[in-house]
Formats: sequence, structure tokens, C-alpha cells
Amino acid sequence: MKRKNEAAANGSSKKRAISDTEAQSNFRKGLFDAKVLQQYTDFYATSQPYKHAVIQHLVDDTLLRNVRNEIRKNISFTPKETDIYKIHQSGDLANLDGLDDAALRRLPSLLQLRDSLYSSAFRKYLSSITGSGPLSGVKTDMAVNVYTPGCHLLCHDDVIGSRRVSWILYLLDPDRPWKPEWGGALRLFPTRDLKTPDGDDVKVPEPDISVTIPPAWNQLSFFTVTPGESFHDVEEVYRRGPGEPEEDDGGRVRMAISGWFHIPQEGEVGYEEGLEEKLAERSSLAQLQGGKADVFDQPQPHWVENPHWEDNVNKEEEELTADEFDFLIKYMNPQYLTPDTVEELAGMFSDESSLRLAEFLSPKFSARLREYIESKDLEAEPTLPTNPFYKASKVGVARPPHKHRFLYRMAVNPVPPTIPYPDTEKLTPYDDLVDILFPHPAFTKWISLVTGITLTKSNIYARRFRRGMDYTLATAYEEEDPQLEVCLGITPSKGWGEDEEVEEEEEEEEADDTTARAQHNGSAASSNGKAKASTSAADPTTQEDEEVGGYEMYMAGEEDDNNTASGGAPDPATHTGAGQRRKTKADPAVYRSAGDDEDDGVLFSQPAGWNNVGIVLRDRGVLRFTKYVSRSAKGDRWDVCAEFGVELGEEEDED
Repeated sequence: MKRKNEAAANGSSKKRAISDTEAQSNFRKGLFDAKVLQQYTDFYATSQPYKHAVIQHLVDDTLLRNVRNEIRKNISFTPKETDIYKIHQSGDLANLDGLDDAALRRLPSLLQLRDSLYSSAFRKYLSSITGSGPLSGVKTDMAVNVYTPGCHLLCHDDVIGSRRVSWILYLLDPDRPWKPEWGGALRLFPTRDLKTPDGDDVKVPEPDISVTIPPAWNQLSFFTVTPGESFHDVEEVYRRGPGEPEEDDGGRVRMAISGWFHIPQEGEVGYEEGLEEKLAERSSLAQLQGGKADVFDQPQPHWVENPHWEDNVNKEEEELTADEFDFLIKYMNPQYLTPDTVEELAGMFSDESSLRLAEFLSPKFSARLREYIESKDLEAEPTLPTNPFYKASKVGVARPPHKHRFLYRMAVNPVPPTIPYPDTEKLTPYDDLVDILFPHPAFTKWISLVTGITLTKSNIYARRFRRGMDYTLATAYEEEDPQLEVCLGITPSKGWGEDEEVEEEEEEEEADDTTARAQHNGSAASSNGKAKASTSAADPTTQEDEEVGGYEMYMAGEEDDNNTASGGAPDPATHTGAGQRRKTKADPAVYRSAGDDEDDGVLFSQPAGWNNVGIVLRDRGVLRFTKYVSRSAKGDRWDVCAEFGVELGEEEDED
């Protein structure tokens, strides 16, 4: 990424080279003693899951208190959200040298800290601990991020450009010790060495963390940036729960300066011509190698062919037969099965390429299903129930965590398409939904009727997103032909971003008022995609909303030649370390930023909720993700999804 002040970033008068003696005086006494250095070096060399270390009381306490006060007084923060993080970012602090002289004069202690951290003395100290080789004192790279309750940063590896060592220096309230149960920890993910069927060696991150490092005042955490290995996240800062003291609220502000040490630049000791380009190549190679590890992703799609799809190409779909209608009415709201409604929905879908349907399941079946899921929703050890009649059902935890994490269950292979279907009295309503309704040919036919699209194959799975754990990150659909995606929300709890009063009104509508329940994309994009007000430097929590995530979002995925986010904001990967993500740009899903009046790129958004279905025709390049579910949610997010291969007729191809 090109800096706004590239000349400054490569050594302007704003940088001040200080002597080793002056630099050392800004750190705690005894830090540079040989014995202390050896202790950190020994720990670093044997640390797992990859090389890292923690230094307590790094900086002179008075200096760091002054730094914290300057930041709180003089730097404003903007709440910002993408698929991978929710944080408060400082304005133009991608590099301190990007600030004008007037701003710099208000931050003398922060500049003193910056000059000390990137001084020759401390760079040699850190290089000795990490064995990283020389580190640049010219290319400084540090920013301030604030995490308030609900904020988080999901799994990534920090790999961008010439980064060599990643670091975080915490500026928490020095007079109110941080409690580990508040969250906000740096967490490290282990990896496994695996071999693909083609014989390639790959590293695959595990879905669960192995090391947790809670934040503390004046604590430095650091690790070597390693492609495909240095996976980590920042735990959500948790909101105060029932029974917890109210005075805790004011202390849950995780302020930190984070940054990277880079390889030496031209003119510095240790500079190697072409090394940065070689590192970029290695990074790209690691990304490519990561692609080979896709064979270990879970869940793998399980496509089932529709045996009669070729008969329906370029032919108008027939209406539902009596047997098909009798089957579907056991599960679906009967108003969605009438010919007039099907025709109306088909017209809406033709206009928007998406539908959002409320009260999708029939009242009787919906009540049974809700009672069952509510009984499972708050269990101490969340699981997805398996079907006892299909022992081959595939269940597990989605992985790798830098792509997604949730509980999943794949639908079983459909039994021969006879109608009526076999007796299902012994199945739970959840089994009925996942293994009977969604794979049934009659349901596939109904989807085809309301979309006007011939469906060639299907991949069906159920998901459960656990509170405080689960999400999917933005990935682009890369096939040439579009894909039809259906997602039925069956989340029984409240508080997911829907207006409760509107929701109650919808539930009280007359059963035949289907058009009020059928919404297309124009009304589907909820407040989850809208900008929020900015926050002050002194109190970043003043405008904090009680949002819990869990919404499904589709976004335009155009590449940006300048590698900037939507609205022209600087690449937030510079600030957060989110890093490069294969198949997407560095920060692929910026959709919420205070004061950003530009198009946020949201194509379709649907909050978690009960008995709502979204149907979207997804084109090449369109991003999709499910936002991380906060631990403060009142329950888990549940859904059943179907992906359909499509064969567009001649008219659709022309459109």
C-alpha cells in the first residue's frame, strides 16, 4: 500500500535517531541486562505453537502514562467493521509520519515512544530474541486500536509485504487491572503438517486456540510473522454479564499500539537488494500452498445430481402436482404454495435476483421445530443433533479458522424420490427439515418455480454458530456459472438486529397477507450494513451499539487497484494485521465505517431470525460471509442452507 506521505515513511525529518543510551532510558530498568535478554531468548526459541514471547513492564511507566493521556486527548477513533473485525481505528495513523506538524506537536510522548521502539538499541534487542536478522528503523509501522465490548479480530496470519516481527503494546487503564474474563486476549492457533493426495506438504491451522495471552498494562507481546503458520486472533472484549459489577464497564477498554518490524530498507545495515520482492514471492507461494490445503477444509461440499434437470431446460416449469403439494404443505406455509403467490415471487426474483420470505414454515411444523431447537439452544456443550436413522450423517466443526468456524451437519443422500415420502414419525422436526424437506425433489421443484431457474444439483447442510466462537469470513464465488443459494434461518432467540415491534406486527398479520412477508433485496438490507457515528478519543464507548452479529451478508467483490477499502479509506489491514486472504483483496468486506457516505457494497443482508428464508442468485466474484456471533447474544445462530447448480435457459442467458 502506498502511504499518503511516502517520503516521510522512508526517512523524513520527523524521525529522530536517538542514541542507545537515550533509548534504553525510556524502557524499564534492567531490561537490557544480558541475563534478562537470555531468559527471553530461551523462552522464545522453545515457544509453541510458533515462536512468540511476552515482556511485562516494557516501557518506563511515566512515559507510557503520558502516551496514553496524549492518545486519549488528541486522537479520535472511528468504529469500523468488516467480516473479520470490529474495532475503533485511529484516523491516519497507518504511520505516525503521515501526521502533519501541528498534530505531531500534540504527541511528543508518543513520538518519543516510537523513536525508542524503533531505535537501534531495541531493534538489536528484539532481533537477538527472535533470531529474525536485522530490523528496519526507517520503515516504522504502528497504529492505535481500541477494542470496547463487542469488538474482536478473527483468525489471520499478519502476512503482508516485508513484515518480519509483529508486536502489541497494551495501554489499558494502568490503575484498574484487566481481568482475563473480560476477554481481549491475543490467542494463538496451532497448525498440523499434512500431506495432500498429490504429495504436497501443507500446514493446516486447527480450529481451536492453544495459547491465550490476556492483555495487561505495559505488556509487549510479539511473534515472528510466518506465512501459513502465525495464525492468531484477538478475543472479543465481553460485555458485562448478569450479576457482574457495574464498575467493570468503565475498565473494559482494550487500547493498544500495534505494529510490525520490517526488513531493512535501502541504505540501512542489513539491506539486501531484492529481498522484499523475494519475500512477496514466498508469501504468494505460501498462499498458493494454502490453496492446496483446501482438500482438508471441512465441510467439503457433497453434491447430489438432479437426475431430470435436462428435461426442464428452456421449458416452462409445470405447477406442483397434487402429491408434491400434499408433501410440501406438511412443512411450508400454504400461502407460498398457491400458483398466484409462486408467480408473484417469480416476478420479484426476476427483478432482483433475490428473495427474502418471512414465516416460511407452516405454523404447526414451525411450532414443533422451535420447541425442539429451544431445548438445544442453551446447552452447556453445543452440538448439532444427528439423525439416528442415517448413521452416515457427517457432523463436525468447520475449518480452517482463517476461513470459517461453526458446527455443521451434512444432509444425507436423499432416498429414491417416491411421493409420498417414507413415514417420518420417529424423526425429530430438525431431522425432518434437514434430511427430508430440503433434499426432497418437490422442494427443489418449488425453488425452481419461484426463481424460474433449472436446478442441476444440490449441496445441503445445516449450521450452528456458537456464541463467542463462530463465523464465516468473506470468500468470493469463483465459478463461471452462477449458483443459487437458499438459507433458512431457524434461530429461536431474540435480539439479532430486527426491530422487535415490526417483527411482532408481522407475526400478527393475516395468513393470506403473503406479499407483506415476501421481501426482495430492496428491503432485505438491514441496519447491519449502515454507517455508525464516530467516537471520541476520550471515550470510545459513547456511541457503542448492543449488536451481536450473526447476520448473513452478500457484497460486491470488485478489486481495487489502489488496494483501498470501500469509500477510499486506507487499507485497514495496515492497522489490524488482518493480512492477505487468498481469493479476496486484503480487506474484502468493509461495510461499516463512521462518516463514510460512499456505497458500502452490500447486495443482500439478512439478520439471524426465526422462520425466514433468503434466496440469492450469486454471480462470480460476489462475497458472502456470516458475521461473528458475539458471546452476548441471547442464543446461538441456527440455519439450514442449500446450494444449487443452475442451468440458465436461453432467455436467462440473454438477460
